[in-house]
Amino acid sequence: MAQAGADDKVFGWVERATIEPWGVAVKAKLDSGALTSSLDAREIETFERDGEDWVSFRLKLEDTASGEAFTEELELPLYRDLRVRGAGGRDERPVVLMKVCLGDTVYEEQFSLRDREEMNYPLLLGRRTISHLGLLDVRETFMQRPNCSEESPLLEHEPDEMGEGHDG
Repeated sequence: MAQAGADDKVFGWVERATIEPWGVAVKAKLDSGALTSSLDAREIETFERDGEDWVSFRLKLEDTASGEAFTEELELPLYRDLRVRGAGGRDERPVVLMKVCLGDTVYEEQFSLRDREEMNYPLLLGRRTISHLGLLDVRETFMQRPNCSEESPLLEHEPDEMGEGHDG
């Protein structure tokens, strides 16, 4: 059993985060019931480039710091496909690697892409990501402020130690 260290940061069940490299401020829900993190994306299409699978999508977020709309078209390598079983049946979602700032650290994490427009939070952080952050206090919100710069430490993605099992 892992012991809580003095240097463990504590995060609430909702935190402020920024999507990097743009620094777009969003509210993130830390969800210990989900394995993989999820990001609100639109117009999601997979395609092939030089024999590799890629995914194109559009971020459409409201920057909570400025209140301004942020939109960006992206093309990223497909990291993997995620099969999800839920109330609506089975669903397959593309997963990409992206960077998010929480506290003073930039984390490169797996994000499944889906339209989260109906959800309260455009960014959901699952156990894979939470395990890199520190501790989760489900009684609290907004315990950390995103404060990342060029000099901020970057925790690069490492292939999974939690297994690729199904989220559910």
